[in-house]
Amino acid sequence: MWSQIGIGLRINILLTILVGLLYPLAVTGICRIAFPRQADGSLIQQGGRVIGSELIGQKFSNPKYFRPRPSSAGSGYDSSSSGGSNLGPTSAKLILGTTKMDDKNNDVVDFDGISLRLVHYCLENDIPYQSSVPLDRFHDVKGDPDDVKLIKAFNDAKNPLVFASKVSIPADAVTASGSGLDPHISPANAALQAARIARARGVSVDQVKQLVDRLTEGPSFGLFGDPRVNVLKLNLALDQYLRHSL
Repeated sequence: MWSQIGIGLRINILLTILVGLLYPLAVTGICRIAFPRQADGSLIQQGGRVIGSELIGQKFSNPKYFRPRPSSAGSGYDSSSSGGSNLGPTSAKLILGTTKMDDKNNDVVDFDGISLRLVHYCLENDIPYQSSVPLDRFHDVKGDPDDVKLIKAFNDAKNPLVFASKVSIPADAVTASGSGLDPHISPANAALQAARIARARGVSVDQVKQLVDRLTEGPSFGLFGDPRVNVLKLNLALDQYLRHSL
C-alpha cells in the first residue's frame, strides 16, 4: 500500500512541476520571443506612455471621437469589473430601462436600457427619428434630454413613449458585449458616427469614412467573426492622419 502511495505522490509532484511550472514558463518564453507585443497585452503607446490596449475598450465622450458600444462593466469599461448585464432579449429592464432612488431621495438612472440608448444615439448623430411625443417634453432645465424622465415615459403603462429611428441602427450601437470591454464597433456603426465627427473636426465626411475603411478589419483568418473597427486605433488615427491632411 505504501509503495502505491509513494508512486502516486511522485507522479503528482512530477506533473505539478511539468504542467504547473515548466509548461507555462516554456509557453510564455516562446510567446515573448515569437509574439512579444501580444504577450505583453497588445499595448498601445503614444508619446512614450501606454494609453490603452487593442484588446480592451475604453470610454470616449468628446464629439470629435468615435464612441464605443455601451458597456455594463462596472460604471462602463471598467476592466476590474468585466461582465454583461445578464438580461435576456425579452427583458423589460433591458429594453425600457429602470430608475431608482439615491441616498438623497432623488430619482436617478438604475439601468439605461436600449430605448434610451437609441434616443441618445439618434440625437448625438443627427439621425432622423419619429417619436410618439415631442422629446422636448423630457428635457431638463438646461434643455438637454432628461434620462430619468425618458425612462419613466418608456415605462408608462398607460401611454408609453414610442421612439424609433428612421434609419437602420446596428445592434452594437445600443447593446453591450458580454464582457463589457469589446474594443470594436461595426463599420456600420462607425459610418453613422462619421458625420458628427466630420462636423466637430471641420473636415469632410468622406475623409472620415476613408479612414474608417482603411482601419476596418476583416474576419479573423477570413472566416471567423464579422468586419470590425478598433475604436481606440481609429480615434488615434483621427488625431494623426486628419491633422496632417488639413
